[in-house]
Parts: sequence; C-alpha cells; structure tokens
Amino acid sequence: MIFLLFVTGAFTWTFTEYAMHNWRGHLGRGKNKFSREHLRHHVESGYFSPLPMKIVTTLGVGSMVTVTAILILGQSYGLGFAGGFIGAYAWYEWLHWQLHVSGPRSAYGRWARKHHFHHHFHSAKMNHGVTSPLWDLVFGTYQKPGVIRVPKGYMMVWLSKDGSGAIKNKYAQDYCAR
Repeated sequence: MIFLLFVTGAFTWTFTEYAMHNWRGHLGRGKNKFSREHLRHHVESGYFSPLPMKIVTTLGVGSMVTVTAILILGQSYGLGFAGGFIGAYAWYEWLHWQLHVSGPRSAYGRWARKHHFHHHFHSAKMNHGVTSPLWDLVFGTYQKPGVIRVPKGYMMVWLSKDGSGAIKNKYAQDYCAR
C-alpha cells in the first residue's frame, strides 16, 4: 500500500508540474513570482531560478504536502505519498536542467528535449509537461514536435558544433539553427 501511495504521489506531481507551468507560469503573465521567474527562463538562455530560491520553495511545498498527506492518510501512508511527490519533483528539477545543459543519452532524453524545446522555440502555449505529455494530451495542449528550429542566440552548448551556431551532425535530424 505504501508503494502504491508513493506512485500516486509521483503521479500527482505530474499534474502539479503541468498546472504550475501552464496556469501559474504562463497564464500568470508575470503577475506572480513564479510566473516572473518562469518567463525569465524563456527570455534568458540558460537562466534557472537560483538554487536557494528553489530550496526554500521545495521546503515550503514539501512541508505542506507532507503535513496534509499525514493528516489525511496517517503517518506511514502520508509519508509514502509525500515521498513520491517530492521524489518526482526532484526528478523534474534534475531533468529540466539536464535538458538545457547536456545532450540526450536515451530515447526518453531525446523525446523530452524535443518536446520541451518545441515549447521554448515554437509555441509557449503548448507542451507544458516536462517529464510527461499526459496532461498536455488531457488538456489539449500537446503538439507533436517536428524539427526544432533553435534561434542562434539560444543555442544550447551541447547542440552547437564548436560554438559556431551550427548544429552537431548527430542532432541534425531533430534540430536546425535559425
């Protein structure tokens, strides 16, 4: 049962990820701190909220989720749910950073980069899920990425051939410079 609640917590994170990204981040239009930080991430190549800010947010949200889950489910089950939620959040943070700073090492990594960079460079109204397309499919905000056209000013180091702005040959089927 605890394992099932751990999985449920992780699944709940995927919805929270979508909701925060789309409804609070983009639809917030810069009117809340999260939205301002997120929109800055879109505008400034390589910008991520500072680690201390992420730690404070994680402690606050993690505490609220944990306390609420314990009050509703009891200590063992509540900790199982909270562990899944917080673990999935940590996975999201690591994955999102990796998408921007290093090339794919698996089919999932390839998919995640194309899905996410379609959001960044083609349509910020689509593909809000970073770890999964599930909620984009549910809410009609999924678009299948084609070749991702990356503006030269936003070219990721891992993608660029010797910093020239040209795409490395091994990524040419998925990306092009514009």
